[in-house]
Amino acid sequence: MWINRVLSSKIEQLSHKFPIITLTGPRQSGKSSLLRKVFPDYKYVSLENPDIRDFATNDPKGFISTYAEKVIIDEAQRVPQLFSYIQTHVDEHNQPGMYMLAGSQNFHLMAAIDQSLAGRTAVLRLLPLSRGELHQAGILPESADEQIFRGFYPRLYSMDIDPLDFYPSYTATYVERDVRSLMRIGDLNKFTRFLRLCAGRIGQLLNMSSLATETGVTIPTIESWISILEASYILYRLEPDYNNYNKRIVKTPKLYFYDTGLACSLLGIRTAEQIDTHYMRGALFENMVINQFVKDAFNAGQNPDITFWRDSTGLEVDLVRTVGMEQFGYEIKSGQTFKPDFFKSLSKWGQLSSTPPERLSVIYGGEESLQTSSGRVIPLSTCFGSIVE
Repeated sequence: MWINRVLSSKIEQLSHKFPIITLTGPRQSGKSSLLRKVFPDYKYVSLENPDIRDFATNDPKGFISTYAEKVIIDEAQRVPQLFSYIQTHVDEHNQPGMYMLAGSQNFHLMAAIDQSLAGRTAVLRLLPLSRGELHQAGILPESADEQIFRGFYPRLYSMDIDPLDFYPSYTATYVERDVRSLMRIGDLNKFTRFLRLCAGRIGQLLNMSSLATETGVTIPTIESWISILEASYILYRLEPDYNNYNKRIVKTPKLYFYDTGLACSLLGIRTAEQIDTHYMRGALFENMVINQFVKDAFNAGQNPDITFWRDSTGLEVDLVRTVGMEQFGYEIKSGQTFKPDFFKSLSKWGQLSSTPPERLSVIYGGEESLQTSSGRVIPLSTCFGSIVE
């Protein structure tokens, strides 16, 4: 079963502008499948294959001669020295759409690109499926709890895999393997504990000292582990907005996961029904909504310009998105019943930041769409793409 990806049109468009397209993102997000779907006439090679990898490593000139143009190279970061030969070949022929590179370890991939391919490649990011893509395919789970629990990796839907089977294997096979390849970790049990602790801190201010104490490692180790998980597209930091509006502001980022299904697995949640009364439900709902903004930006070939805002008095806006010179504020509530006080913090922030009510919105778990004097009330059930405009 093929699920259409929004990023397809951007990849196809840029393939006529750049000699190389680089597609990165988490493992199993559908990178190679998407490239093969968009470019069916291209040869496909994977550097995960030991024979192909040896060929590229030991005879890079022969590899480039064999795969001279219209080639998809999967897991390209496995042979970083190949990038210099690709650069020379591309500079010599200077044709658009010569190579499509896919890779899941952003740290190694981007290091190789910065060294050899800067200015020659368009870099795009493919995350797991968006709610809009699933809705368009007619397979979006009906309830928010089911969406949170099931997560958004393509194979869960194309192969109808139970999340209880998918995520533990994903963690063991991909997350831990990527971690081992990026850094030596003496005690993998401590790292696994750290990963679970991170899942329990979704939507909270990042406290590295607390994580270090509970994991039994140093703060520099926590910093390096978070960087690895960011490079592997497991989690990300949402940075604070630094406009202080004459108040003392919080300057610590928040922690979120790129996929709520993986977070649920790490939290030990075994059914969608469990989420309804789980202490993390509000945070997981918030995480899923913020992920939609991240996916919308990446699918448009852009970096998400999103932050949150909090001051020392506890006034907080869950999400601030900047579009040009304008800011949009969002409060995210998992409850199914709208309450006017949902706008309490938003309205105060709007006054401080001179943001008018038409740029303030509450996204919630109910079904009724409203236009109030304080701002818009948007049901999650209607959010399938950009909801800023």
